[in-house]
Amino acid sequence: MENIRELQAYGYFFFTLFLVVVLYAYILHLYRAEKKGTRNYEKYGKLALDDEIDATPVEPNDKGTDETKENKEQS
Repeated sequence: MENIRELQAYGYFFFTLFLVVVLYAYILHLYRAEKKGTRNYEKYGKLALDDEIDATPVEPNDKGTDETKENKEQS
């Protein structure tokens, strides 16, 4: 029984360490994307404030326009 508890403790420690590394990698990814200019996360922050049905989208949806055109043509 003591051996299982020791194994659980090691598993818990390494899993927590793994999650911390993943979290910091994600934060670093967000920081680099903001720094390069590929994403502007301030626009996404304004989404909570400008939450109206007729508000302009944050990013254009190029993929969705093709699908909606096909759906309209089929109808």
